[in-house]
Amino acid sequence: MTAPEQWGRPPGTPGAADPVRDRWRAAMRLALDEAELAVRGGDVPVGAVVLSPDGESVLAVGHNEREAVGDPTAHAEVLAVRRAAARLGEWRLTGCTLVVTLEPCTMCAGAIVQSRVDRVVYGARDDKAGAAGSLWDVVRDRRLNHRPEVIEGVLADDCARLLTDFFRDR
Repeated sequence: MTAPEQWGRPPGTPGAADPVRDRWRAAMRLALDEAELAVRGGDVPVGAVVLSPDGESVLAVGHNEREAVGDPTAHAEVLAVRRAAARLGEWRLTGCTLVVTLEPCTMCAGAIVQSRVDRVVYGARDDKAGAAGSLWDVVRDRRLNHRPEVIEGVLADDCARLLTDFFRDR
């Protein structure tokens, strides 16, 4: 499977205005800015933003820092969730939304479930390692005690392009 297929738009995603996805575009642009910071650090361009329960305020941001800090758990989602919890002084991120440029992996999906985030919004699908609906669906596994809403495909083409360009240049 080629990178554009791996990180492409989800099947059936309309190219025109979409009220469900349009609401999250501004936050996804912030996540894309974070992803650009990951590239500068030599890491895979993934960025994440945690929004407050009102969906308007940014609680925390993160980008992949595995290479920069030598930590295999330093994924954008994990860092953003940790920072949001620290800012709130509470491990439960009830009501919050996590916006991330790439579908979360299994590790990040576990952290999302454990943090009690209400909603996960992601851009590009990851058919090789995604755990929010493509390869696995950890975040919506009915056996777990918390299942956040998942919205996929927000600025999917922009998110996929950033990843494709990164790996093509490698």
